[in-house]
Amino acid sequence: MTKISDIKEIKIGHAQDFEAVTGCTVILCEKGAVAGVAQSGGGPGTRETDAIRPGHFVENAHAILLAGGSAFGLAAADGVMRYLEEKKIGVNVGVTHVPIVPSAILFDLAIGDGMVRPDAAMGYEACVNANSDDFVAGSVGAGTGCSVGKPLGMGQAVKTGIGSACIEIGKGVFVGAVMAVNAFGDVIDPNNGEILAGTRSLNAGPVKIGEGLFADTRTVMKSLLGKTAVGFASRQNTVIGCVITNAAFGSDEMDRLAHMGHNGLVRSVRPANTMFDGDTLFALSVGNKKANLNIVGTFAEQVVQEAILDAVRSATSLGGMPAIGDLN
Repeated sequence: MTKISDIKEIKIGHAQDFEAVTGCTVILCEKGAVAGVAQSGGGPGTRETDAIRPGHFVENAHAILLAGGSAFGLAAADGVMRYLEEKKIGVNVGVTHVPIVPSAILFDLAIGDGMVRPDAAMGYEACVNANSDDFVAGSVGAGTGCSVGKPLGMGQAVKTGIGSACIEIGKGVFVGAVMAVNAFGDVIDPNNGEILAGTRSLNAGPVKIGEGLFADTRTVMKSLLGKTAVGFASRQNTVIGCVITNAAFGSDEMDRLAHMGHNGLVRSVRPANTMFDGDTLFALSVGNKKANLNIVGTFAEQVVQEAILDAVRSATSLGGMPAIGDLN
């Protein structure tokens, strides 16, 4: 089976605090990688995304950071920058090297200890832990505090995490994805249309929604139609991740690849890109293989959705919240 570690030009590292239930993940591309980004959710938390957009001076990124901690978690990028600067990796400005570290965060403050967030020390630790060996999926790194299914509150949510997927599409060209899944709604298995994880049904109390294990977020949302506000838990979301290929592309193409990969998110998360979500997907070109963007983008969609499913299936219960392995 092809693994994300088969893309040898990158290293991936996690760091986390299991008691506080938060963490971060770094994807190191120390030789530089042409980067792109697709930001579609209504509530993003990002850093350095403008720098990598087409038409700007900087084309290469040296790492991608995915972190919990809401906007506070962006501080972890400082540690990633320090690690890379020490290795003289980044844009050479004469007096030093300035690493470019596009970053995205997710909201996990409502699980564990919300006053403990990824910081510079944790970002640096993730870099130290980064390697080219087998990727560790589940409730680790940026996935430590991830959950899905929150329109009825955190008490009805399901624990998720971070996952990966990779495919060789031919002639040594790889396309992979790393995804941290912290959605407002449900994760759907596109292969059968069934809810893999999401809002758990309420079996008691004044509101009874759903007869099975999952209520179906769309059904819940119908019951909330006309209300002026949805619960606070509805604002505690975001799916973030990165598509990685060893095919050689320019900045415009990588921006398009990120958008094409985003289709995998839309296929496997329902609903996606709401005002409650900050859905953000980066893309990295780390190699020199020749390939057609349309072909690579088609499989980018596939690996994004498979990485999302991996994040759900690999998760373990944390912070008093059950993963699907404890529910089935």
